[in-house]
Parts: sequence; C-alpha cells; structure tokens
Amino acid sequence: MSTAEPERPDPDALAEIAAREGRGRLKVFLGAAPGVGKTVEMLTEARRLHEAGSDVLIGLAETHGRAETEAAIGTLARLPLRAIAYRGQVLHEFDLDAALARRPGILLLDELAHTNAPGSRHAKRWQDVEELRDAGIEVWTTMNVQHLDSSAEAVARVTGVRVAETVPDAVLKGADAVELVDIPPAELLERMRAGKIYRPEQAERALRGFFKEGALAALRELALRRTADRVDADVTSWMRRNAVAGPWPVGERVLVLIPGGASGDPVLHQARRLADALHAPLLALHVEQPGQESDPGPGIALAQHLGAETEVTTATDLPAAILAHARARRATHIILGRGEPPWWRRVFGRTLVAALARQAQEFTLHVVPSQAAARATPASRPLPRWTTWLAVPLLVGAATLVCLALDGMVPDAAFGMVYLAAIVAIAAIVGPVHAGVGAALSFLVWNFLFLPPRYTLAIASAQDVLGAAVFGAVAALLAGTTGRLGRNVRSAAVRLAALRRLTALSRRLNAQASMPELQMAVVEEAARIIGGPACLLLPLDEALATTLPDQFSRDTILKAEPVLRAASPADATPDDGAMAAARWALANGRAAGRGTATLPTSAWRFLPLTAPRDGETIVLALLGLRPVEETADPEADRAIEALLDQAAVALERARLADTAANARARGQTEALRTALLTSLGHDLRTPLTVIRGAAETLRTAGTALSDATRADLLSSIEEEATRLARWMSAILDIVRLESGQVVPRREPVDVAQALEEAALRAQQAHPGRTVLRDLPADLPRPGLDPALLDRVLENLMDNAMKYSAPGTALRLLARREGTEIVLAVEDDGPGIPAEDLPRIFDPFFRAARTDSIAAGSGLGLSICRGLVGAMGGRITAESPIAAERGTRVTLRFPA
Repeated sequence: MSTAEPERPDPDALAEIAAREGRGRLKVFLGAAPGVGKTVEMLTEARRLHEAGSDVLIGLAETHGRAETEAAIGTLARLPLRAIAYRGQVLHEFDLDAALARRPGILLLDELAHTNAPGSRHAKRWQDVEELRDAGIEVWTTMNVQHLDSSAEAVARVTGVRVAETVPDAVLKGADAVELVDIPPAELLERMRAGKIYRPEQAERALRGFFKEGALAALRELALRRTADRVDADVTSWMRRNAVAGPWPVGERVLVLIPGGASGDPVLHQARRLADALHAPLLALHVEQPGQESDPGPGIALAQHLGAETEVTTATDLPAAILAHARARRATHIILGRGEPPWWRRVFGRTLVAALARQAQEFTLHVVPSQAAARATPASRPLPRWTTWLAVPLLVGAATLVCLALDGMVPDAAFGMVYLAAIVAIAAIVGPVHAGVGAALSFLVWNFLFLPPRYTLAIASAQDVLGAAVFGAVAALLAGTTGRLGRNVRSAAVRLAALRRLTALSRRLNAQASMPELQMAVVEEAARIIGGPACLLLPLDEALATTLPDQFSRDTILKAEPVLRAASPADATPDDGAMAAARWALANGRAAGRGTATLPTSAWRFLPLTAPRDGETIVLALLGLRPVEETADPEADRAIEALLDQAAVALERARLADTAANARARGQTEALRTALLTSLGHDLRTPLTVIRGAAETLRTAGTALSDATRADLLSSIEEEATRLARWMSAILDIVRLESGQVVPRREPVDVAQALEEAALRAQQAHPGRTVLRDLPADLPRPGLDPALLDRVLENLMDNAMKYSAPGTALRLLARREGTEIVLAVEDDGPGIPAEDLPRIFDPFFRAARTDSIAAGSGLGLSICRGLVGAMGGRITAESPIAAERGTRVTLRFPA
C-alpha cells in the first residue's frame, strides 16, 4: 500500500455519531462538591434560552431552601412532582410519564445520582434520563464528581466518606456536553460558613468532615481531570471522524510496547512512572508477527494491573503498526525496551529502535534497557540449543552421499540441486541462520568434490562461476523464506492445537444436560489443565439457586457466602484462609489468592466467572485452582482464560434454560388449571342441576308423585351422583399421576382373563351392546399391576361405548408381537380428525367430531396414558380404521 494514500475517517468514530442519531442530547453540569453553583448555573443558562424562545421545562430542581437557587428559577415552568406513599409518609419524585407526554425542548433534571423512591419505574434518576434521551428529549442535569463510579473509591480515601449514590462512567462518557462549574476551595468554605449551602447545624458538621480545604482541593483536581479527559476524548473523536493525523501537542499520552514473556517488566514499570509524572493516560500495545512464538500474556496482565489500556494487533511491519496505532490514539511518548537484536540488524540499522528513531519524528521516544525485551522468546526445545547445529553437517553429509552415488550418471552442475534440497530441509527444521551456514558448507563441499578441478576450491570455468553465484543467491533466498515459513508453520500448529482444545472444551460443556453435570465438567477440565485440584463455588445457597434461578441481583451476591458446588478430586476443599480470598473475589469480581495481589499467601487462586445481566456485570461463580507447580505456565493460563469464558457462557445458558423450563412448566400448570376450572364449570353444573332439580321435586311434590316418577327421579339422582364420583376420581387420578404417586405392584397377569372381565363389565354397564373378542389361549403373562390394568381397560371400554353409535359392536384384540404383547380396543364410531390424534391423550381434550355425541371430562384417555406409562408400556390411537370410520386404541407392554 502506498504511504501517500489519503487518510480516511475512522469507521468506529462515525458509528458513534450514527448511534446518537435520534437520541436527545445530554448536558451535564459537573462540580467538585455541593455548593459550587451547578444548579444555579444550569437554571441561569436555561432562563436565557427560555427568554430567547426555547421550550424549557423544569422536571425537578433541588433548591435545598437556598434563596439564590429559588431566584434563579424565575419564570421557568415547572413540572408537577409525583406523590409516592412510602412507609407512612409521602415522597415527591420526578414524574417521568408526565415529562414524556409533555415532550419539552429542554428538560432540567437536577441531581443525576439521585436514588428514586420505591415504586418508581427506575431505581436511579440517570436511568430516567436515559429513557428521556431514547424518546428524543434533550436533558440538562447536574452531578458532583464524587458520584462518578470510578471516582467513588478515590473520594472515600481523600474525604473518609464513602458515597452511596453513584452514576456509571458510561453515562458521563455518553453525554454530548460537560460543563465544569468551579470555584476555589477557600470561596466554597466561605459560602459554607455564611450559611449559603447548608443550615448552620449542618454546615458545622460538614466543616468538621467532608468540607476540609485539603479534601476540597483534591476533589477540585479530580473534577478538573475528569473534565480534561472528556475534552481530550472530544478532540480524539473529532480527529478520528475527520481523518486528521495526530498527535496534537495539547495533552500527553504514553504508549508502551509490550514484549513477549516477562522481560518487559522494567519497561512497563518505567512507562507507569512516566505516565504518573506527566499525569497522562497509559496505553499498552502488543504486536504479534507471523511466526512469533512468544507469550505476551504476562506482559498484558502486568499492563492491565498497572492501569494501562491494552490492545493486541497483528502485523508484519512492526514499526509501521506501532506508529499507526500511536497516531490513531494520539500518543506523544513511545516507550520500548532496547533488547538484544542480532548483530547483523545492528550493523545494518534494521533494529526496531533504529526504525522508530528514523520514522517517529513527531513522537518522544524512550528506550529502556531490558534484556530481550524487544525480541521474541524462543520456543522451548526438547534438546539443548547447540544440538540444533548437528542438523547442518548431517543433512549436508546426506546430500553429499547422494551426490557421490550419482557421480558419473548426472552432470556435475546438477549436484547443486541436491544441496539446495538439503538447505531447504535445514531452514524448515531449525531456522534460516542454520540454513545460511548450511548453504556455505554445501557450496564448499560441492566445489571441492564435484566442480572441476576436483579436490580444490578453485573454479575453472566462467560457467561454473555463474552457477556458483546463482547457487548462492538461490540458497540465501531459500534459507530466508523457508525459515520464515517453518516458523509460521510451527506457530500455526500451536494455534491450531489451542483452537482444537477450545473447540473440544466448548463441545464438552455444551453436551452437559444439567447444571450439576456442567459444574462438574468445568472443574474436571480445570484440574486437567493445571494438573492439580480445582473447585467451583457459587454465590448463593442451594435453595435460592434452585428455586429462584432468575432473580440474581448484585445486592444478593455481595451478601452471599461462596458455597462449594463441585470439586475435582471430590475431597478438594479450600481451607478457611482460602475462603477469605474467595469472599473477596466474589465481592469485588476480581481474581484473588495465590499469584495475585490480594491475599497471595493463600494456597488457592480464585477466578470469577462473570456475565453481563441487566446492565451490570454479575459474578456467576468462582473457579478455584490449586496448581502443583510454583511457576506459572503461560499455556495453562491461556487455557484457563478460555475455560472461564466458555464456562461463564455455559452456566448462563444453563440458567436461562432452567428459567425457560420453569416458565414453560408454569405455563402448562396455568393451562391445566384453566382447563380444570373450565371443566369444573361445565361438567359439574349439569349433574348438580339434575340432582338439585330431582331433590326439589321430591321435596315439594312429596306423595303427589307416582311411584314410577319417584323411582325415575331417584334413579336420576343416583346416576348423576355416580357420574360426579367418577369425575372426581378421575381428577384425583390425574393429580396422583402428575405428582408421581402411582407406583405399580407388578405380578404375572392373565391378559385374556383381564380382557374377558372388562368386556363383561362393559356389557353390564351398557345393555344391548356387543363386545367381540379375539383372545388367543397361549398369551404370555406379563408383569403388570392388575388393578391399574383393569382401570385402563375400563376407561377404554367406557370411552369406546360412549363415542360409538348404539347397536354397534366393540372388538377386543390381543396378540404377541416379538418381545411385546399388544392389546387393542376398536369401535365403529365417527372416528377422530387427523389433526386431533396427537392431542387426544392430553387432559381435558375432546375431539371435535365427538363432543356432540357424549359428554365427558376429557380425562379418561389421559389417565390411561399415565397408568400405562407407569407400568412400562405405550399407548397409541389410530383413526379411521375402516371406511373413514372407527378408532383403535392400542396398548403395548413388554411380554
């Protein structure tokens, strides 16, 4: 690519602008402490716009009884507050819905960090602001620097007061404008003593605590720095959008290059010291090159620990990549280690330091003495380094033996091709430097043994001189390209192996069906990686984790104790000291224990598995590791990082699956409850009405009724009562089946006799109906529960009688098919529609064609399915079975 190619706007910067399209603007009036005049400044500026014709509305302005603030409101319209009853008192809060309905041009909303009263739509006022912006409303608001999330810890150390109400940094970062409202600490203290900020008794307490001159000066510096960072970000964004090359000398930014391995420690520490001295942000960059086999992990981890913003990129031209990144990030200082480059690079000025010194004229370059800091760490070898040189004479000697065997059969000049093959092999196996030595040795042997005059190093003809020159050039080219290719292949093999391990891990985690199996798979994989014990701790107790899987909250997690859920081996249990590190890791969402800066004396190291949820990062679990080796293994560390990411995704997916399953179960329960209530209303009303009517007739008419009428009424009462009893029995059967209370008592059953008895009972219950039997005498006696089988057959026969025309016959069939015994009940009824067949065994379902023929609860077939399943059998239905009519219900049991 030509270096003269014009710069193009940064797509990410343009995407940021596009993302703000359609959203309302946000302007933040930022102050160092209460009383600096943020609200007054906001109201004053808003009043000027209002007088110029802008639509300005006060959503909420906290005056705290200050006359100066009340006077600043002037003629600005105010939105009525919403009254919320809470614990016997009435709280007045900003009315979000009224503001959305009113849609002013500019809405003033004081105190961005305020916590809304319980019962509000959002817990925090900044969330109200985000919804207003999403609706396209411009919002002006105020906040103090101590309420910023990232500043809360520093403010607590400076003032001794920990702020409870905070605002995420992303809110301030996403603001369209930030205006600093600033006064000197001495003037602020004078206002406090004059009673212009708090009442006298409150002012006295504040002067003894938060409002100390040194603390106010520190808060003022913090506010100034936050504002400067915001201005710096605005300048950077503008430069990226407009493709303006940097850096501009308006602010210092330090970029440090992360080398592979641990050799970069002095460089990174020096960069941190320089950034602190310049009060500048620290950026860290690692550039991976094709064929590079160094491990940047320790350097990246140290840079992140030192507070640097890290980035990893890949490039073949190292200086160009570094300078491009420095210009894009507007760095002014570049820090790198001196390193120990090869002698030929130093002689020809091809070192990284020399290249940057020539090209980085707009940057200040710092070179830190550090051995091998700018050089890749060689890959570990199974043999001492000097043994690699044995490949040179061995391969050259092998090529010489081949040439001696071919001597006299091919021209002498052709032997150069044999030696070139040896040079390629040396470059591919050990490297380009060895191949260069091999090329020189090959030429000497070739010239001495085969080129005339033989057994001298002289070259007799011009043709041989040209051949030797071509041989040298080709050998040098092959040594360099093949050596680089060999390194690339080895590097690709390492990456491919890592990718295969990651794929296998992902497949294994995805294959786990339940949460306990998944947890066990995670700890087993972790133990395999580190070669020592591993465990998994969850932040909630077993009851909460199983009954409320979708109700995690940060407050719950911070209060919870880590509880052991899985371990490999099973007796791997952290001691009390290690559990202290686990509690800290759980509360702070960062690693703790062995090898970290927190409680490093612990034998265990705890790593959090995190996932985003509801706009914040939640700790799903802690992975505890107890490595056997004292020194860290970079390869194992990378594998553990991959395991953490994959395990967090898998755990979150399993939780969501459990939540979805619970939701489906609740939906099914609601559907069953609805069907049950519907059936109660439908099926109980008719028999109760008949019973009530017959009873009232008997009571009122008394002896006036004939004996036949009285007998008919009593018979009706008896029939409907029997129907109710059967219906309630069916309901109880369904409840027992759903709760798993049906346990069959198995014994050998004479199936033919059971079918015969069921047929006789059906004929007695339905006089005039015929039941045809096809029952072989040699049927096996399967192990079934006789009572449950009788209940199933009774329901099937009753169902067939009700849904077939009077006068038609039923058929009972039995036969053996392989390892199963098959029972069937057939009728000549209207049949079941094809679309209803899959549902006829569902509770309370009745096919459309048959609803008009006979009434029923729709539970008979559902009960049959449950009872047959409890006995280890299967039940199916077919319809039609002949001439578009009839239904066959088939039972299959192990013979």
